[in-house]
Amino acid sequence: MVNIVDIERGSRAEKSGIKKGDVLISINGHPINDVLDYGFYLADKRVKLLLSRDGKEFEVTIHKETYDDIGLGFEEPLMDKKHRCENACIFCFIDQNPRGMRESIYFKDDDSRLSFLHGNYITLTNLSDADIQRIIDMHITPINISVHTTNPSLRVKMMKNKRAGDVLRYLNKLADGGCELHCQIVLCRGINDGAELDRTMRDLAVLYPAVTSVSVVPAGLTAHRDGLYKLEPFTPAECADIVAKVTSFGDNCKSKLGTRIFFASDEFYIKAGLPLPCGDFYEGYPQLENGVGMVTSFLDDIKSELEFIGDYSYDKDKPRHITIATGEAAAPYITTAVEKICSLCYNIKCDVIAVKNKFFGGEVTVSGLLTGSDFLSALSTQNLHDELLIPASTLRAEGDLFLDNKSPAWLSEKLGVPVRTVKNDAVDFICAVLGCTSPYENEDINENG
Repeated sequence: MVNIVDIERGSRAEKSGIKKGDVLISINGHPINDVLDYGFYLADKRVKLLLSRDGKEFEVTIHKETYDDIGLGFEEPLMDKKHRCENACIFCFIDQNPRGMRESIYFKDDDSRLSFLHGNYITLTNLSDADIQRIIDMHITPINISVHTTNPSLRVKMMKNKRAGDVLRYLNKLADGGCELHCQIVLCRGINDGAELDRTMRDLAVLYPAVTSVSVVPAGLTAHRDGLYKLEPFTPAECADIVAKVTSFGDNCKSKLGTRIFFASDEFYIKAGLPLPCGDFYEGYPQLENGVGMVTSFLDDIKSELEFIGDYSYDKDKPRHITIATGEAAAPYITTAVEKICSLCYNIKCDVIAVKNKFFGGEVTVSGLLTGSDFLSALSTQNLHDELLIPASTLRAEGDLFLDNKSPAWLSEKLGVPVRTVKNDAVDFICAVLGCTSPYENEDINENG
Protein backbone atom coordinates (compact mmCIF):
# COMPACT_ATOMS: atom_id res chain seq x y z
CA MET A 1 0.00 0.00 0.00
CA VAL A 2 1.25 3.48 -0.89
CA ASN A 3 -0.08 6.94 -0.10
CA ILE A 4 -1.16 9.20 -2.95
CA VAL A 5 0.06 12.74 -2.37
CA ASP A 6 -0.73 14.36 -5.70
CA ILE A 7 -3.17 14.09 -8.61
CA GLU A 8 -2.30 15.51 -12.01
CA ARG A 9 -4.94 17.98 -13.14
CA GLY A 10 -7.08 16.68 -15.98
CA SER A 11 -5.62 13.17 -15.65
CA ARG A 12 -7.54 9.92 -15.79
CA ALA A 13 -7.02 9.54 -12.06
CA GLU A 14 -8.66 12.91 -11.34
CA LYS A 15 -11.54 12.19 -13.70
CA SER A 16 -12.07 8.85 -11.94
CA GLY A 17 -12.54 10.58 -8.60
CA ILE A 18 -9.24 9.62 -6.96
CA LYS A 19 -8.07 12.24 -4.46
CA LYS A 20 -4.96 13.26 -2.57
CA GLY A 21 -4.71 11.28 0.63
CA ASP A 22 -6.17 8.12 -0.84
CA VAL A 23 -4.16 4.91 -0.40
CA LEU A 24 -3.42 2.67 -3.38
CA ILE A 25 -3.72 -0.97 -2.31
CA SER A 26 -3.59 -3.00 -5.53
CA ILE A 27 -3.87 -2.92 -9.33
CA ASN A 28 -5.77 -5.73 -11.03
CA GLY A 29 -5.50 -7.71 -7.81
CA HIS A 30 -1.73 -7.32 -7.44
CA PRO A 31 -0.51 -5.62 -4.22
CA ILE A 32 1.41 -2.38 -4.84
CA ASN A 33 4.42 -1.80 -2.61
CA ASP A 34 6.80 0.27 -4.74
CA VAL A 35 7.46 1.89 -8.10
CA LEU A 36 8.26 -1.40 -9.83
CA ASP A 37 4.95 -2.97 -8.84
CA TYR A 38 3.16 0.19 -9.91
CA GLY A 39 4.84 0.48 -13.31
CA PHE A 40 4.58 -3.22 -14.12
CA TYR A 41 0.93 -3.75 -13.21
CA LEU A 42 -0.19 -0.39 -14.59
CA ALA A 43 0.97 -1.44 -18.07
CA ASP A 44 -2.43 -2.65 -19.25
CA LYS A 45 -5.33 -1.18 -21.20
CA ARG A 46 -7.80 -1.83 -18.37
CA VAL A 47 -6.68 -1.36 -14.78
CA LYS A 48 -8.81 -1.91 -11.71
CA LEU A 49 -7.45 0.00 -8.73
CA LEU A 50 -8.31 -0.95 -5.17
CA LEU A 51 -7.99 2.11 -2.96
CA SER A 52 -8.75 3.20 0.57
CA ARG A 53 -10.14 6.53 1.80
CA ASP A 54 -10.75 7.24 5.48
CA GLY A 55 -10.44 3.53 6.20
CA LYS A 56 -13.01 2.48 3.60
CA GLU A 57 -11.97 0.52 0.51
CA PHE A 58 -13.32 1.29 -2.97
CA GLU A 59 -12.52 0.37 -6.57
CA VAL A 60 -11.87 2.46 -9.66
CA THR A 61 -11.56 1.07 -13.20
CA ILE A 62 -9.61 3.06 -15.79
CA HIS A 63 -9.32 2.40 -19.53
CA LYS A 64 -6.22 3.69 -21.31
CA GLU A 65 -3.45 2.84 -23.75
CA THR A 66 -1.11 0.15 -22.42
CA TYR A 67 1.79 2.33 -21.26
CA ASP A 68 -0.09 5.54 -20.50
CA ASP A 69 0.26 7.03 -17.03
CA ILE A 70 -2.89 7.85 -15.07
CA GLY A 71 -1.63 10.87 -13.11
CA LEU A 72 -0.94 9.68 -9.56
CA GLY A 73 1.84 11.26 -7.49
CA PHE A 74 3.59 9.64 -4.55
CA GLU A 75 5.66 10.91 -1.64
CA GLU A 76 8.82 8.99 -2.58
CA PRO A 77 10.12 8.41 -6.14
CA LEU A 78 10.46 4.72 -5.28
CA MET A 79 7.09 4.77 -3.47
CA ASP A 80 9.10 3.19 -0.66
CA LYS A 81 12.23 3.96 1.34
CA LYS A 82 15.61 3.19 -0.24
CA HIS A 83 17.09 -0.14 0.79
CA ARG A 84 20.18 0.47 2.93
CA CYS A 85 23.37 -1.46 2.28
CA GLU A 86 23.91 -4.28 4.78
CA ASN A 87 27.62 -4.71 4.02
CA ALA A 88 30.75 -3.26 5.58
CA CYS A 89 33.05 -3.52 2.55
CA ILE A 90 36.73 -3.08 3.32
CA PHE A 91 36.99 -0.54 0.48
CA CYS A 92 33.72 1.34 1.01
CA PHE A 93 34.22 4.95 -0.06
CA ILE A 94 31.44 6.28 2.16
CA ASP A 95 33.25 5.00 5.23
CA GLN A 96 36.19 7.16 4.15
CA ASN A 97 34.27 10.43 4.22
CA PRO A 98 35.39 12.90 6.90
CA ARG A 99 32.93 13.91 9.58
CA GLY A 100 30.79 17.01 9.40
CA MET A 101 29.35 16.56 5.91
CA ARG A 102 25.61 16.61 5.16
CA GLU A 103 23.75 13.52 6.33
CA SER A 104 22.75 12.25 2.88
CA ILE A 105 26.40 11.72 1.95
CA TYR A 106 26.74 8.98 4.54
CA PHE A 107 23.75 6.96 3.32
CA LYS A 108 24.71 3.66 1.66
CA ASP A 109 22.08 2.40 -0.76
CA ASP A 110 21.97 -1.14 -2.13
CA ASP A 111 18.65 -1.09 -3.94
CA SER A 112 17.81 -3.25 -6.96
CA ARG A 113 15.17 -0.75 -8.03
CA LEU A 114 17.78 2.00 -8.29
CA SER A 115 19.95 -0.35 -10.32
CA PHE A 116 17.19 -0.67 -12.89
CA LEU A 117 16.02 2.95 -12.79
CA HIS A 118 19.30 4.84 -12.37
CA GLY A 119 22.13 2.42 -13.03
CA ASN A 120 23.27 2.07 -9.41
CA TYR A 121 25.31 -1.02 -8.54
CA ILE A 122 23.96 -3.57 -6.09
CA THR A 123 25.64 -6.43 -4.20
CA LEU A 124 22.64 -8.82 -3.99
CA THR A 125 23.20 -9.37 -0.25
CA ASN A 126 19.93 -7.81 0.88
CA LEU A 127 17.82 -9.71 -1.65
CA SER A 128 15.90 -12.92 -1.03
CA ASP A 129 15.00 -15.75 -3.38
CA ALA A 130 11.56 -14.15 -3.69
CA ASP A 131 13.14 -10.80 -4.64
CA ILE A 132 15.21 -12.48 -7.35
CA GLN A 133 12.14 -14.27 -8.71
CA ARG A 134 10.26 -10.98 -8.76
CA ILE A 135 13.06 -9.40 -10.82
CA ILE A 136 12.87 -12.30 -13.27
CA ASP A 137 9.08 -12.32 -13.45
CA MET A 138 8.96 -8.57 -14.10
CA HIS A 139 11.94 -8.84 -16.45
CA ILE A 140 13.71 -6.01 -14.64
CA THR A 141 16.77 -5.64 -16.81
CA PRO A 142 19.55 -4.64 -17.15
CA ILE A 143 20.89 -4.96 -13.61
CA ASN A 144 24.23 -3.57 -12.43
CA ILE A 145 25.96 -5.86 -9.94
CA SER A 146 29.03 -5.30 -7.78
CA VAL A 147 30.68 -8.72 -7.89
CA HIS A 148 34.29 -7.97 -6.84
CA THR A 149 35.13 -11.67 -6.61
CA THR A 150 33.47 -15.00 -7.36
CA ASN A 151 35.39 -16.68 -4.54
CA PRO A 152 32.63 -17.09 -1.91
CA SER A 153 34.86 -16.94 1.16
CA LEU A 154 36.85 -14.01 -0.19
CA ARG A 155 33.64 -12.14 -0.99
CA VAL A 156 32.49 -12.64 2.62
CA LYS A 157 35.83 -11.24 3.81
CA MET A 158 35.73 -8.24 1.48
CA MET A 159 32.13 -7.32 2.20
CA LYS A 160 31.96 -8.44 5.84
CA ASN A 161 28.59 -10.04 5.24
CA LYS A 162 28.06 -13.76 5.83
CA ARG A 163 25.56 -13.89 2.90
CA ALA A 164 28.01 -12.38 0.42
CA GLY A 165 29.28 -15.75 -0.81
CA ASP A 166 25.96 -17.56 -0.87
CA VAL A 167 24.19 -14.92 -2.98
CA LEU A 168 26.65 -15.44 -5.83
CA ARG A 169 24.21 -18.19 -6.90
CA TYR A 170 21.80 -15.40 -7.83
CA LEU A 171 24.05 -14.54 -10.78
CA ASN A 172 23.21 -17.88 -12.39
CA LYS A 173 19.54 -17.59 -11.50
CA LEU A 174 19.28 -14.11 -13.02
CA ALA A 175 21.17 -15.25 -16.10
CA ASP A 176 18.91 -18.28 -16.54
CA GLY A 177 15.92 -15.96 -16.05
CA GLY A 178 16.87 -13.87 -19.07
CA CYS A 179 18.24 -10.81 -17.27
CA GLU A 180 21.08 -8.77 -18.73
CA LEU A 181 23.87 -8.20 -16.20
CA HIS A 182 26.51 -5.48 -16.12
CA CYS A 183 29.10 -6.22 -13.45
CA GLN A 184 31.92 -4.41 -11.74
CA ILE A 185 35.02 -5.59 -9.92
CA VAL A 186 36.42 -3.07 -7.44
CA LEU A 187 40.03 -4.18 -7.24
CA CYS A 188 41.94 -4.06 -3.95
CA ARG A 189 45.70 -4.49 -3.97
CA GLY A 190 46.74 -7.90 -2.65
CA ILE A 191 43.12 -8.95 -2.02
CA ASN A 192 41.15 -9.77 -5.17
CA ASP A 193 43.77 -9.07 -7.83
CA GLY A 194 46.25 -11.52 -9.38
CA ALA A 195 44.96 -15.10 -9.49
CA GLU A 196 41.69 -14.09 -7.84
CA LEU A 197 41.00 -11.62 -10.65
CA ASP A 198 41.72 -14.38 -13.17
CA ARG A 199 39.20 -16.62 -11.41
CA THR A 200 36.52 -13.92 -11.29
CA MET A 201 36.87 -13.08 -14.97
CA ARG A 202 36.69 -16.76 -15.94
CA ASP A 203 33.57 -17.34 -13.83
CA LEU A 204 31.80 -14.28 -15.20
CA ALA A 205 32.72 -15.05 -18.80
CA VAL A 206 30.89 -18.39 -18.47
CA LEU A 207 27.68 -16.39 -17.85
CA TYR A 208 27.83 -14.71 -21.28
CA PRO A 209 25.52 -13.68 -22.98
CA ALA A 210 23.72 -12.70 -19.76
CA VAL A 211 26.84 -10.91 -18.49
CA THR A 212 27.41 -8.40 -21.27
CA SER A 213 30.06 -6.18 -19.68
CA VAL A 214 32.39 -6.14 -16.69
CA SER A 215 34.41 -3.14 -15.51
CA VAL A 216 37.56 -3.50 -13.43
CA VAL A 217 38.12 -0.36 -11.34
CA PRO A 218 40.57 0.46 -8.53
CA ALA A 219 39.30 0.94 -4.99
CA GLY A 220 39.12 4.65 -4.18
CA LEU A 221 41.29 5.42 -1.16
CA THR A 222 41.02 8.70 0.71
CA ALA A 223 43.15 10.19 3.48
CA HIS A 224 40.40 9.42 6.00
CA ARG A 225 40.96 5.69 6.57
CA ASP A 226 41.79 5.72 10.29
CA GLY A 227 40.53 2.54 11.90
CA LEU A 228 39.61 0.95 8.55
CA TYR A 229 41.04 -2.11 6.81
CA LYS A 230 44.59 -1.43 5.67
CA LEU A 231 44.65 -0.99 1.90
CA GLU A 232 47.41 0.35 -0.31
CA PRO A 233 47.08 1.98 -3.73
CA PHE A 234 48.32 0.22 -6.86
CA THR A 235 51.69 1.36 -8.19
CA PRO A 236 51.98 2.55 -11.81
CA ALA A 237 53.70 -0.73 -12.74
CA GLU A 238 50.90 -2.74 -11.11
CA CYS A 239 48.30 -0.67 -12.95
CA ALA A 240 50.05 -1.50 -16.22
CA ASP A 241 49.98 -5.22 -15.35
CA ILE A 242 46.26 -5.03 -14.56
CA VAL A 243 45.52 -3.31 -17.87
CA ALA A 244 47.52 -6.00 -19.68
CA LYS A 245 45.71 -8.80 -17.83
CA VAL A 246 42.21 -7.43 -18.41
CA THR A 247 42.94 -6.55 -22.03
CA SER A 248 44.40 -9.99 -22.77
CA PHE A 249 41.38 -11.73 -21.25
CA GLY A 250 39.08 -9.39 -23.17
CA ASP A 251 40.94 -10.18 -26.38
CA ASN A 252 40.31 -13.90 -25.83
CA CYS A 253 36.61 -13.23 -25.25
CA LYS A 254 36.51 -11.11 -28.40
CA SER A 255 38.03 -13.95 -30.38
CA LYS A 256 35.72 -16.64 -28.99
CA LEU A 257 32.49 -14.74 -28.31
CA GLY A 258 32.66 -11.70 -30.57
CA THR A 259 32.78 -9.26 -27.64
CA ARG A 260 35.50 -8.49 -25.12
CA ILE A 261 33.14 -8.15 -22.10
CA PHE A 262 35.96 -7.03 -19.75
CA PHE A 263 37.33 -3.48 -19.56
CA ALA A 264 39.82 -1.78 -17.27
CA SER A 265 38.81 1.69 -16.13
CA ASP A 266 40.47 4.85 -17.43
CA GLU A 267 42.08 5.35 -14.04
CA PHE A 268 44.31 2.30 -14.47
CA TYR A 269 45.53 3.54 -17.87
CA ILE A 270 46.16 7.05 -16.61
CA LYS A 271 48.07 6.00 -13.50
CA ALA A 272 50.13 3.53 -15.56
CA GLY A 273 50.94 6.26 -18.09
CA LEU A 274 49.46 4.19 -20.90
CA PRO A 275 47.63 5.56 -23.95
CA LEU A 276 43.87 5.09 -23.81
CA PRO A 277 42.23 2.78 -26.36
CA CYS A 278 40.31 4.12 -29.35
CA GLY A 279 36.54 4.38 -29.33
CA ASP A 280 35.89 1.09 -31.16
CA PHE A 281 37.66 -0.81 -28.37
CA TYR A 282 34.84 0.04 -25.94
CA GLU A 283 32.07 -1.55 -28.03
CA GLY A 284 29.48 1.16 -27.48
CA TYR A 285 30.69 2.19 -24.00
CA PRO A 286 28.51 -0.09 -21.83
CA GLN A 287 30.42 0.95 -18.68
CA LEU A 288 30.86 4.65 -19.43
CA GLU A 289 29.36 5.87 -16.15
CA ASN A 290 31.79 3.62 -14.30
CA GLY A 291 34.76 5.49 -15.72
CA VAL A 292 35.44 3.10 -18.58
CA GLY A 293 36.15 4.90 -21.83
CA MET A 294 34.96 8.23 -20.50
CA VAL A 295 38.03 10.16 -21.67
CA THR A 296 38.09 8.57 -25.12
CA SER A 297 34.37 9.17 -25.60
CA PHE A 298 34.67 12.81 -24.57
CA LEU A 299 37.63 13.55 -26.86
CA ASP A 300 36.02 11.76 -29.80
CA ASP A 301 32.80 13.74 -29.27
CA ILE A 302 34.77 17.00 -29.16
CA LYS A 303 36.52 16.11 -32.41
CA SER A 304 33.23 15.24 -34.12
CA GLU A 305 31.42 18.32 -32.83
CA LEU A 306 34.16 20.69 -33.96
CA GLU A 307 33.27 19.81 -37.55
CA PHE A 308 30.18 21.97 -36.91
CA ILE A 309 31.92 24.83 -35.13
CA GLY A 310 30.46 27.20 -37.73
CA ASP A 311 27.01 26.61 -36.24
CA TYR A 312 28.05 28.10 -32.89
CA SER A 313 27.08 31.76 -32.47
CA TYR A 314 29.79 33.47 -30.45
CA ASP A 315 31.52 36.82 -30.67
CA LYS A 316 34.52 36.07 -32.87
CA ASP A 317 35.90 39.59 -32.56
CA LYS A 318 35.87 39.82 -28.75
CA PRO A 319 38.88 38.36 -26.94
CA ARG A 320 37.89 35.83 -24.30
CA HIS A 321 40.26 34.55 -21.60
CA ILE A 322 38.93 31.81 -19.33
CA THR A 323 40.23 29.31 -16.79
CA ILE A 324 39.19 25.66 -16.55
CA ALA A 325 39.80 23.95 -13.22
CA THR A 326 39.51 20.18 -13.12
CA GLY A 327 40.88 17.06 -11.45
CA GLU A 328 44.47 15.96 -11.84
CA ALA A 329 43.53 12.85 -13.85
CA ALA A 330 41.41 14.77 -16.38
CA ALA A 331 43.59 17.87 -16.77
CA PRO A 332 45.84 16.61 -19.62
CA TYR A 333 42.82 15.51 -21.64
CA ILE A 334 40.90 18.71 -21.00
CA THR A 335 44.00 20.54 -22.24
CA THR A 336 43.90 18.46 -25.44
CA ALA A 337 40.22 19.33 -25.96
CA VAL A 338 40.85 23.02 -25.34
CA GLU A 339 43.75 23.11 -27.78
CA LYS A 340 41.51 21.66 -30.49
CA ILE A 341 38.90 24.38 -29.86
CA CYS A 342 41.39 27.25 -29.65
CA SER A 343 43.09 26.16 -32.88
CA LEU A 344 39.80 26.99 -34.64
CA CYS A 345 38.68 29.94 -32.51
CA TYR A 346 41.59 32.36 -32.37
CA ASN A 347 39.97 34.86 -30.01
CA ILE A 348 39.81 32.28 -27.20
CA LYS A 349 42.55 31.87 -24.62
CA CYS A 350 42.20 29.23 -21.95
CA ASP A 351 44.27 28.19 -18.95
CA VAL A 352 43.72 24.65 -17.63
CA ILE A 353 44.57 24.11 -13.97
CA ALA A 354 44.84 20.68 -12.35
CA VAL A 355 43.33 20.90 -8.87
CA LYS A 356 44.83 18.72 -6.15
CA ASN A 357 42.28 17.08 -3.88
CA LYS A 358 43.24 18.13 -0.36
CA PHE A 359 39.82 17.29 1.06
CA PHE A 360 40.04 13.54 0.37
CA GLY A 361 43.80 13.24 -0.14
CA GLY A 362 46.24 13.02 -3.01
CA GLU A 363 45.25 9.50 -4.09
CA VAL A 364 41.88 10.87 -5.22
CA THR A 365 42.45 12.48 -8.62
CA VAL A 366 39.00 12.34 -10.26
CA SER A 367 37.19 15.61 -10.89
CA GLY A 368 33.87 14.59 -9.34
CA LEU A 369 35.26 14.49 -5.81
CA LEU A 370 36.75 17.98 -5.77
CA THR A 371 35.26 20.38 -3.24
CA GLY A 372 34.73 24.11 -3.13
CA SER A 373 37.65 24.40 -0.72
CA ASP A 374 39.90 22.47 -3.12
CA PHE A 375 39.09 24.91 -5.92
CA LEU A 376 39.68 27.91 -3.68
CA SER A 377 43.02 26.57 -2.49
CA ALA A 378 44.23 25.90 -6.04
CA LEU A 379 42.92 29.12 -7.60
CA SER A 380 43.25 31.82 -4.95
CA THR A 381 46.73 32.78 -6.16
CA GLN A 382 45.94 32.44 -9.87
CA ASN A 383 45.32 35.35 -12.21
CA LEU A 384 41.73 34.67 -13.29
CA HIS A 385 40.13 36.62 -16.10
CA ASP A 386 36.68 36.46 -17.75
CA GLU A 387 35.19 33.27 -16.35
CA LEU A 388 36.02 30.12 -14.40
CA LEU A 389 34.72 26.79 -15.67
CA ILE A 390 34.39 23.81 -13.32
CA PRO A 391 32.91 20.29 -13.84
CA ALA A 392 29.23 19.97 -13.01
CA SER A 393 30.04 16.53 -11.58
CA THR A 394 31.57 18.24 -8.53
CA LEU A 395 28.08 19.32 -7.41
CA ARG A 396 25.17 17.31 -6.06
CA ALA A 397 22.21 16.56 -8.35
CA GLU A 398 20.51 19.88 -7.54
CA GLY A 399 23.60 21.67 -8.86
CA ASP A 400 23.96 23.93 -5.83
CA LEU A 401 26.52 22.42 -3.43
CA PHE A 402 29.97 20.85 -3.45
CA LEU A 403 30.70 17.92 -1.14
CA ASP A 404 31.94 20.33 1.53
CA ASN A 405 28.62 22.24 1.41
CA LYS A 406 30.19 25.24 -0.32
CA SER A 407 28.38 26.64 -3.36
CA PRO A 408 29.53 27.91 -6.78
CA ALA A 409 28.23 31.33 -5.70
CA TRP A 410 30.49 31.19 -2.64
CA LEU A 411 33.46 30.25 -4.84
CA SER A 412 32.66 33.03 -7.28
CA GLU A 413 32.54 35.60 -4.48
CA LYS A 414 35.81 34.39 -2.97
CA LEU A 415 37.65 34.43 -6.31
CA GLY A 416 36.00 37.51 -7.77
CA VAL A 417 35.16 35.84 -11.07
CA PRO A 418 31.98 34.34 -12.58
CA VAL A 419 31.80 30.56 -12.18
CA ARG A 420 30.17 28.35 -14.79
CA THR A 421 29.56 24.62 -14.33
CA VAL A 422 30.11 22.36 -17.33
CA LYS A 423 28.62 18.95 -18.03
CA ASN A 424 30.66 16.05 -19.36
CA ASP A 425 29.20 16.71 -22.78
CA ALA A 426 30.99 17.92 -25.90
CA VAL A 427 28.37 20.51 -26.88
CA ASP A 428 28.11 21.95 -23.38
CA PHE A 429 31.89 22.03 -23.08
CA ILE A 430 32.40 23.84 -26.38
CA CYS A 431 29.64 26.33 -25.53
CA ALA A 432 31.24 27.02 -22.14
CA VAL A 433 34.64 27.63 -23.69
CA LEU A 434 33.19 29.93 -26.37
CA GLY A 435 30.82 31.67 -23.94
CA CYS A 436 27.70 30.96 -25.98
CA THR A 437 24.53 28.87 -25.90
CA SER A 438 23.94 25.59 -27.73
CA PRO A 439 23.16 25.87 -31.44
CA TYR A 440 20.76 22.96 -30.97
CA GLU A 441 18.48 24.54 -28.35
CA ASN A 442 15.77 25.51 -30.85
CA GLU A 443 15.97 22.04 -32.41
CA ASP A 444 15.38 20.48 -28.98
CA ILE A 445 12.37 22.72 -28.38
CA ASN A 446 10.90 21.86 -31.77
CA GLU A 447 11.42 18.13 -31.24
CA ASN A 448 9.72 18.29 -27.85
CA GLY A 449 6.81 20.29 -29.13
